[in-house]
Amino acid sequence: MLALSGGGADGAFGAGLLAGWTASGNRPQFEFVTGVSTGALIAPFAFLGPAYDAQLRTLYTSLSDSEVAVQRPLLALLSADSLAETAPLARLIEANFTSDMMQAIGHEHGKGRVLLVATTDLDLGRPMIWNIGAIAASGHRDALALIRRILLASASIPGLFPPVLFDSDVPGRQELHVDGGVTNQLFLYATTVPLSSAPPHVRSRTRVAWIIRNGRFAEARAETARGLLPIARRSISTLIAANAAGDTYRAFVLLRRDGIGYNLAAIPDSFVVQARTPFDRDYMAALYDLGFNEGRSGRIWRTTPPGLARD
Repeated sequence: MLALSGGGADGAFGAGLLAGWTASGNRPQFEFVTGVSTGALIAPFAFLGPAYDAQLRTLYTSLSDSEVAVQRPLLALLSADSLAETAPLARLIEANFTSDMMQAIGHEHGKGRVLLVATTDLDLGRPMIWNIGAIAASGHRDALALIRRILLASASIPGLFPPVLFDSDVPGRQELHVDGGVTNQLFLYATTVPLSSAPPHVRSRTRVAWIIRNGRFAEARAETARGLLPIARRSISTLIAANAAGDTYRAFVLLRRDGIGYNLAAIPDSFVVQARTPFDRDYMAALYDLGFNEGRSGRIWRTTPPGLARD
């Protein structure tokens, strides 16, 4: 199993780690892949395997702010639902998630492999888990467009990016979906379904979970300026880091309950490069290189969540 967390530009770490893991010769084929936010954008590439490493590298080392979003004019903010428009991100997803890619995912779904992506349904106030493999294999004429919208929604940070609309079960009503990280920074499978309830031939298989946290275990120390925006920005980033740490603990308890191996990687505190903009190319390139080196060496993995002694 592979779980890829949210993290915005820090997704460059996960992209590099996967490529370095390939270079080590030890990267497994994942039967079960989940993604949230930037992790959702990485997940299809990770699911399809090393053949997509080069494309993933290009995506996360050549990206710029203007290729993700365009800030709205000041006057437009008075009636807008976000600070920026995500038409550039939608085009980026369209260029990278192709029909051939969807067909390949659908083919692997037919073999029993699973690819899941999370968004947050604002109307219900809860996560929505989308089975990308099942949609890809459905043969529906709108399958490709739907998957692209799901990926866009999973990466749509509320307030910064506009929500993505989906038709609901109620005629004439649409649901607002935003970043999956609002409800979960990472996820594996439902806690209400213990592995002990599975058939004997399933329970007998050896299982290992790998969790890539596209971020640090905790926010780095920094002096916060007195002002509305700096305080709000720092508070939100701290909240996200704390929630991500909580999600790693929840995964740890779940996997221990079901006898599944736990492996966790995150950006180490030793990485001190600072991003000048939300999607700073130099920052992302340095982070990709860090992930690659750590993935190739295998030293990055720990078998307990942050705060617990290593096994």
